[in-house]
Amino acid sequence: MIDLNTLVAVAISPVGVGSELSSDVAEVVKVIRESGLPNRTYSMFTEIEGDWDEVMAVVKRATFVLAEKGIRTEVVLKADIRPGFVGMMDGKLARLAQALDAEETPHLVTKAKARRLEVVR
Repeated sequence: MIDLNTLVAVAISPVGVGSELSSDVAEVVKVIRESGLPNRTYSMFTEIEGDWDEVMAVVKRATFVLAEKGIRTEVVLKADIRPGFVGMMDGKLARLAQALDAEETPHLVTKAKARRLEVVR
């Protein structure tokens, strides 16, 4: 069977619990970080990369950390399944930086990160 490497961008958030959600979202992110899968959290989404089944199991555990407390939980998920590829979280940004010119897009890839990713201008 071919490796189904998957990159997801997921937002898991409580609904109807007030205006400040950071403590609930922190519980969700903690589950994702403890999974051991490559992940990166941004202001609105967390990316997770790995085998399809492993990634979806992490999404389920992270969702249920709120739902099991009786909190209505909303999940927004976007998935990129690219058989045979790994390192998509960093690889996509590196290719984008090359295409756009990393000097003009510091918010995408810093110079130090570009060097680590072997992005050559």
